[in-house]
Amino acid sequence: MKTTSLLALLLTFALAGPAFAQQRRFDWIPANDETARLDPANYYGGRTYNPSPGGGNLHVDIKAQQPVTIFMARAADWSYALQHPEAMATLNQVCARTHVTESTYTCFISEPMTLIIEDERQSTSKAVFAGLGAALNTTPVANTNPGRVASAGLAALLSGGSPAKKHFTDPSDVHVQYYRWDCVENCVQPEFAWIRSIKEKYKLTPLLKIYGGYAPDRDGEQVSIRIKSPVPMVVAMLPSSIADQIYAKPEMFDAALEKNSCQQRGAQSLQFQCTFNAADGPQSLILGPESTAKVPHKNAEVEMLAYKCTENCNVLPPPNPGNQ
Repeated sequence: MKTTSLLALLLTFALAGPAFAQQRRFDWIPANDETARLDPANYYGGRTYNPSPGGGNLHVDIKAQQPVTIFMARAADWSYALQHPEAMATLNQVCARTHVTESTYTCFISEPMTLIIEDERQSTSKAVFAGLGAALNTTPVANTNPGRVASAGLAALLSGGSPAKKHFTDPSDVHVQYYRWDCVENCVQPEFAWIRSIKEKYKLTPLLKIYGGYAPDRDGEQVSIRIKSPVPMVVAMLPSSIADQIYAKPEMFDAALEKNSCQQRGAQSLQFQCTFNAADGPQSLILGPESTAKVPHKNAEVEMLAYKCTENCNVLPPPNPGNQ
């Protein structure tokens, strides 16, 4: 059997552990939503997204009474434009989509960005050059942008004056439905860990060494056995009922090994794994020198770990009746 390092083994089963249960399923789930009212040529700053280091997707549904342009802008650029309205027209538009009245909008971003909606109609008022849309109703959301505050125009705000009551001429309501990527099925998963049941350094003797106390909880449960010895060893996992008989009659050991697959012969420095089902019942680890003629009075080392469920084990499927 091929030797596997413990580090590689831990990584393999850390990744494979959830396979014991049904895999999680993820999908886009409706989150908060908001409605904005835009005059012709107005802009509206929606949610600011802060993606993970590797970047991420965003997903929103847009429904507008009049055609709008949707794009993402760097959060810093949008903040700057709020203070310098003349910069609105020169914002770098990422994932821009024009003439939108009803659509699902998606974009992959790799840095903090703000969702911007621009009313495509031309303004009939000479005084309006970069107005902000008014937020009619919103639901709370993290990472919101200060540009979403209702205003009667940036010019009035920047001049320090009190904006007059806004009178809408031919307004357009825009509804934004945000989504989040989240687990929708099999969200509670079992957790697994390697549990050490044996770790010992002992003086070699001609007698067999027997360790009991292990029983598989689930079908497909793995154990990892490591041996280090100055002389070749025989190592095996046998049903505890048979191991008890071998303890009294060591001569039965060879016959018992003939019907056993979890064993290694001539092992000196080796790590190997075996798989057990719940129906296999209690198991015992047995090891001893291959030759009892001349056993050195030196130390041998043995370690055994079992990969067991530690949390949320109730979601695991029951043992296969066919194995019982």
